[in-house]
Amino acid sequence: MIYIISTIIVLGILVFVHEFGHFLAAKATGIRVETFSLGFPPKIVCKKWGETEYCLSWIPLGGYVKLSGMIDESMDESWTTAEPQPWEYRAKPGWVKVLVSSAGVLMNLFLAVIIFSVLTFQNGIAVPSEEPVIGEVMSGMPAESAGLQKGDRILSINGNPIDTWEEMTVQIQALAEEETRIELIRKNEIFQVTLTPVPQQSVVDGDIKTVGMIGISADYSIRQAGMFESVKYGFRNTGYWLNLTVKSLGMVITGKESLKNIGGPIMIAQLAGESAKTGAGALFGFIAIISVNLALINILPIPALDGGHIVVAVTESILRRELRLKTKIRIQQVGMAILFTLIALVLVNDIFRLFNGS
Repeated sequence: MIYIISTIIVLGILVFVHEFGHFLAAKATGIRVETFSLGFPPKIVCKKWGETEYCLSWIPLGGYVKLSGMIDESMDESWTTAEPQPWEYRAKPGWVKVLVSSAGVLMNLFLAVIIFSVLTFQNGIAVPSEEPVIGEVMSGMPAESAGLQKGDRILSINGNPIDTWEEMTVQIQALAEEETRIELIRKNEIFQVTLTPVPQQSVVDGDIKTVGMIGISADYSIRQAGMFESVKYGFRNTGYWLNLTVKSLGMVITGKESLKNIGGPIMIAQLAGESAKTGAGALFGFIAIISVNLALINILPIPALDGGHIVVAVTESILRRELRLKTKIRIQQVGMAILFTLIALVLVNDIFRLFNGS
């Protein structure tokens, strides 16, 4: 049950914030919002207030804001035979179209900044120890198998003296799949263990690289942060995850990372449930990370996504005329085909991952 509830919370918050961004931008620029929906049809319940119909729909994999005078995934053409009206999307200048189309992405990034800032203010900042003292040993990793324990201080690796955690990290990362001799001190006794670091992907100097890992983390202390420092860390953490997401996507596009590693709603449900078990802070941290991912995905220049609408708006501004209706519809159809293909891909990956127990 916790997996279902946490997934509803995660998707609900992310979709609401994203679509609310489009909603606010449209209202602020005088564009009529015909529908604001959480989830995709069929609809569960709808209520019309003013000029907008607010809906809750059955398929919780997203949501949408339907704007007057805009070709979107609904493919509604009923308005195209009439003259453009001042409240319609198509009647607005290019910069307005770009603003409205990008507002959802900006709101997702803003949400991430807010969550990371609040978590930093509440939990403080973890300051890792400079000394090579083990703070945690991860289950199922070489360090655990070799008998390393929390509080052990690393003295040398393959005979090379170690004075700082950074020195130890650099050496271990360079020894993937190589037998490694580690000397350590525990309660005034010196021990030697032999293990083999496993190759894993990690962020090194801002890049994703395959390096040696043994499954230990540094000891650390907690330092309380003030409001302004917390906001600074909120922006920093959002930038970190955005950079990491861009690098990961780039690796998939260039073939350096397998498409099989891409997850969808089932993976999100699993991770949301595990985060919720850890606590509210972990769950909201997960929401912030997924919010950054959602922002990047939506800004991609794929028709039917926000990035696709931005490309069309910029193209029309450059040409100083609207694209033909048939062209816009064709663009949307191509975009929807791409989206359905991607959705099918991640669902297949999720199902295989689920049956493999990973």
